[in-house]
Amino acid sequence: MTLSQTHRTIDAIWKMESAKLIASLTRMVRDVGLAEDLAQDALVIALERWPETGIPDNPGAWLMTAAKRRAIDLMRRMKLRDQKYVEIARSIDLYTEEDVDHVLDGEISDDLLRLIFMTSHPVLSQDARVALTLRLLCGLTTDEIARSFLVAESTISQRIVRAKRTLRAEKIPFELPTGEERKERLSAVLEVIYLMFNEGYSATSGDHWIRPLLCQEALRLGRVLAEVVPQEPEVHGLVALMEIQSSRLKTRVSSKGKPVLLMEQNRAQWDRLLISRGLAALERSQKLGHPFGPYSLQAAINACHAQAPTVAETDWIRIAALYEALSRVTPSPIVELNRAVAISMAFGPSLGLQIVDELSTETSLKGYHLLPSVRGDLLVKVGLFDDARREFERAASMTRNDREKKLLLNRAAECESKASI
Repeated sequence: MTLSQTHRTIDAIWKMESAKLIASLTRMVRDVGLAEDLAQDALVIALERWPETGIPDNPGAWLMTAAKRRAIDLMRRMKLRDQKYVEIARSIDLYTEEDVDHVLDGEISDDLLRLIFMTSHPVLSQDARVALTLRLLCGLTTDEIARSFLVAESTISQRIVRAKRTLRAEKIPFELPTGEERKERLSAVLEVIYLMFNEGYSATSGDHWIRPLLCQEALRLGRVLAEVVPQEPEVHGLVALMEIQSSRLKTRVSSKGKPVLLMEQNRAQWDRLLISRGLAALERSQKLGHPFGPYSLQAAINACHAQAPTVAETDWIRIAALYEALSRVTPSPIVELNRAVAISMAFGPSLGLQIVDELSTETSLKGYHLLPSVRGDLLVKVGLFDDARREFERAASMTRNDREKKLLLNRAAECESKASI
């Protein structure tokens, strides 16, 4: 394996393991900023050693052990040999390579959930919570987060630094809150898990369109949370949404790693077990007797896709109605864009195109690549191939995901061929 190949492998391992490392280290040192620093130290050690020694059989356990040893060294330097040193010393033996399966399957999920409740504390602003989540749990760089929110990288960096300082200064505990405090943070926690799943389902940047392990982690956390608060309908709604969307993960990319759009996926390969679990969770949400919230509505939309044998048999009128309901619960230009697609499928592309054209002046969608992508798709359906080509090229210039960029450029090339006929 060449040096560059080794570094790419280490980068992939880091994206899979970093959230688990930070969560476990936060439980130990009770400081999320310090935990991230310790995890980064372990990564640096791996970058120095693994090119020479080879990648270990259990890289996650290796990183965990290295990070915990760094934590002990830090405690020694800071002369905190008393209670904190004893607490860390007790737990380090758990994280040997021999016991990695027990450790990763035992405590990590709870640690991640505690970390999410910690970073969802109302002492932080929503912007800070989102930035910190994408950084710690999804492994995005500050540059990637900044591009997603169309702000300067320095702004995102400052948000993250201030958020970690605030958590430290306010001494926010690393625990699962109870009672009213848990209820107050629940919507923020759901948003965090939802963001985590979405980043796995459609990666912001990089050479892969999906990150399945991130989806699996988010889904696992959702399932745990559903058992912790079984009377909260939106928790079950979010689980239902993630279950149903996860059923399509294997069909979202071809054998060569190319993106496959929903309309072109082989529905026979959708995971029926995940679909049935999702439908059961949606029913569980409905039986609690509350009006559907945003996650349950999105789950109901995805249930329409999951239950339709073909694209033509999809109940697009119901989907359009559900998007209408969603726009009332959580009005946003992105919901309107999705509603435009549903209306185009239910009543014709011209009506959908009319809604999309109205959204073209929306400032919040100025850098959102799916707006020109959707417009290009609708223009193809009405036969305006040259205009569609320009929209696909514009969308390709906006996305930072390499796989999606290639897909959009291929669609632009197809339009150019059709326009010349």
